Parts: sequence; structure tokens; C-alpha cells
Amino acid sequence: MEWRDQGILLRMRRHGEGSAIVDMFTAEHGRHAGVIRGGASRKMAPILQPGAQLDLLWRARLEDHLGSYQAELMRSRAGAALSGRLALAGLNAVTGLLAFCLPDREPHPDLYLRSERLLDLLGQDDIWPLAYLQWEMALLEELGFGLDLSCCAVSGALEELIYISPKSGRAVSRASAGEWADRLLPLPAVMRGEGEAGTGEILQGLSTTGFFLEHRLAPSLGNTPLPEARGRFLDVLTRQK
Repeated sequence: MEWRDQGILLRMRRHGEGSAIVDMFTAEHGRHAGVIRGGASRKMAPILQPGAQLDLLWRARLEDHLGSYQAELMRSRAGAALSGRLALAGLNAVTGLLAFCLPDREPHPDLYLRSERLLDLLGQDDIWPLAYLQWEMALLEELGFGLDLSCCAVSGALEELIYISPKSGRAVSRASAGEWADRLLPLPAVMRGEGEAGTGEILQGLSTTGFFLEHRLAPSLGNTPLPEARGRFLDVLTRQK
């Protein structure tokens, strides 16, 4: 068995004397692990960094085996990730969430492209936070927990949609919220592609996507806590307000 693909390195751990097991998010084969012989060597260290884009050849005797990778660097993102605290925290949040939530060997080509484009924006701190919020919304959509922000779930209204129902993930208008307003989640205009994309509004949006990641997605995966890297990214973003 063998195939060739490209992928984003999510995480790596040492294996045996000098090899490494890498967890890749590939374009056509989803999240897929494999062994790289000599992957723990000094020569490979600059290549096997989280976020790196690799050209991969995977081989195994049987399809369900771990298999081994031959990897060549297509694009390193180490320089961009080290350009500042926000970039490094953002990279770790993206790779951590993908490793956390993607099912093994299940293709997600649209999410792969979105993730690739997001990582290519590393270091552009003026646009990164909004791009990251949009990516989290796409992640929820891809995994079956998408938000419906098209109209009010109660009245069908299209105006003043400022809340989201924590149960249904649907928008709720100011007029329809009534006495339930304090039980609803915030829906900043930026989540609907409107208004100013200020840090405060983006953090509000991330508090809402975080609710669905923690209380909808994570329980579907066995109630494992969300990666700490996401919380660290929010801390860095908050300090930049």
C-alpha cells in the first residue's frame, strides 16, 4: 500500500532511537499518522515543525497499519510563527484543535484548504484574529455543529440578530430574546460579516464558538477537555486589546 499527498504537520513525538511519529492533516487522506525514520535527528528538526507543509509518500504493508512516511519540506511556517506571541499562540491553537477533533483517516478537503490559508496568514496580526474566528466557525460547520446565523430562530427576523441559542446554535433577535436574553450567547456582528472587526468583538465571537467547541463538539469525542493551546491563544489576544 502506498499513496502520495501533501499535509500540515500537527504534532510529532519521538519513536525508538532516532525515529518520530508524526500526526499529519493531509489534503486527501485526512488526519493520518506515520513513522519518519530518522525524524528525531538534528537534520530533520528544522523540517518537522508544527505547521510545516510537507510533500508525503506513505507506505505500509496493509492499509490499517501505522506505516511510514517519506517527507520533503514544501513550506516552513517556523519563521512566521516566531514573529510574535500572537502568531505562535495562533499556530499552536490551530494545530492543537485539528489534532484534537479530526477523526482518524477521514478526508476533510475543504477544511484542509481553509486551514492552509489560515496558516499562511501567520504573522499578519492585523487580520489573523478575524481569520481565526472564521476558521473556528468553519471547523464547527465541517464537524456537524455549524451555527445558523441567517435569521431569527423565533420570528424569522433578519434585523438586530444579537444572540445565539446555546441549544440550537441559531440566531435570535433582540426583540425575540425577551426575558431569556441572559441565557443566550452573544452574536457580534463580525460573525455575520458585518461591522468593525475589533478585538473585543472577535473575543466575543470566540467565546461563543468556544461554547460549542466545549459543550457540543468535545462531548461527542468523549468529553476530553479542549487543548490548552486554544486558551493560551485567547489569553494572548486579550492582552493585546
